Amino acid sequence: MRTRRLTALAGMLLPVLAMAQGLNTDEIQPQSAEMMPLAAGHSMLLDVADTGKRLIAVGARGHVIGSLDGQSWVQVPTPTRAALTAVTFADTENGWAVGHDAVIIRTRDGGRSWVLQNFEPELEQPFLDVLFLNAQHGFAVGAYALIYETRDGGDSWEAVDTPITEDGWHFNAITKLNNGYLFIAGEAGTLAMSRDNGASWESLESPYESTMFDVVPVGEKGVLIVGLRGNAYVAADADDLNWRQLNLDSENSLIGAASLPNGEAVMVGINGIIFESINGASDVQRRANPAGITLASVEPVKGGLVVVGEAGAQLIQNN
Repeated sequence: MRTRRLTALAGMLLPVLAMAQGLNTDEIQPQSAEMMPLAAGHSMLLDVADTGKRLIAVGARGHVIGSLDGQSWVQVPTPTRAALTAVTFADTENGWAVGHDAVIIRTRDGGRSWVLQNFEPELEQPFLDVLFLNAQHGFAVGAYALIYETRDGGDSWEAVDTPITEDGWHFNAITKLNNGYLFIAGEAGTLAMSRDNGASWESLESPYESTMFDVVPVGEKGVLIVGLRGNAYVAADADDLNWRQLNLDSENSLIGAASLPNGEAVMVGINGIIFESINGASDVQRRANPAGITLASVEPVKGGLVVVGEAGAQLIQNN
């Protein structure tokens, strides 16, 4: 099973191998990603984002690929070979990707080129998600309650000291709800919310005590969390978190989710499962996916969905 949880564990292998070879992790230098012609169709991809002009997907070995239509993809050079776990864009041009070795890379031209902003293999804490509120203010979250914040577009990053980090659980996902609140989901049912753009955070009671892999907004005030063994919960109002479990009739873990333009949400996961919420997230319906290949992330596009996972990127068109 390939999940963001497993990417966190894999991110710790490099320091272990380095010590076994008598190296200091401080001496490890970042290397540019290798250009591989089959990266789009065969490389593991872990996240995808729509810039408004093109689609950008990221994944194993520092791979970044771009597409105008979700079908034809081209790899672009990056300054890292660390696995990239998440990507986000503040606007059509300014974007960031994060991953293992606490790596953060930035683009100022819509994903055509990238520069290195952070690289700390000695932390042994991979970043697992990234969110920018605008082109200057952003957050990167990851293993062992890692939170970094920037207010200058990533030119400098600082670790966030907050009570929600005390338990040390992995933070798998961070998002901004449609009411402006920030929301984190993670390991062991970890949930946290900020009502003031990250100036302060509060821990929340979780409806599920095991790992949640993703969180997305639904409707004007709502939130959806997804995780292990097909567990998905929705609350209509983040100010009154009355969680309701969605009946998916599946125990396949849900790894990624995305908001749909109509206020609903789509969820993807193990064995290629795809579910969409309907009727104001009061119910769900399953979408056919004959490939059955594990999916890590999904992005709605005109006419369908772009999904990425263990076998690259795929466009699933609406019926």
